[in-house]
Amino acid sequence: MARGRARLAPVVLDASVALAWLVERPLAAERAAALAVLRGLAARPALVPVLWHAEIVNALAVGERRGRLAEGHVLEFLDKLSALPIETDTGHGPRWWAEVRALARRHGLSAYDAAYLELALRERAELATFDRALARAAREAGGRLACPGAGGPTDQE
Repeated sequence: MARGRARLAPVVLDASVALAWLVERPLAAERAAALAVLRGLAARPALVPVLWHAEIVNALAVGERRGRLAEGHVLEFLDKLSALPIETDTGHGPRWWAEVRALARRHGLSAYDAAYLELALRERAELATFDRALARAAREAGGRLACPGAGGPTDQE
């Protein structure tokens, strides 16, 4: 990073956006948004909750099982993904549980989606997601979206 430049806040990366780097989204706006987030990682890191890793692997396993993804593509994608500046948040405990639970209840989210929202709000980071309910909850909670024009239903299993 060049001297004198402020480091940009990280972006909280939902699995739906990361998976769009492998499996093309049907909407052009979402494809463009996913690529913009990927290019933006050169200037700022991504931050993910621990569950992100399981969500990625689950979606890839389902894609392979259903014949949508070849093993070679999956392995190549995982190699490329592991080389990106993606940091895993490990700050969990009773306060975190209470906050995630409260966000899930308040916004009608799963605890999984509420974990992304909690992380984005706590870090004052933009949230990159294509999940409509999560994007809506982020806006309602005063959060910022990295993909404001996107937000169709996810195709994760």
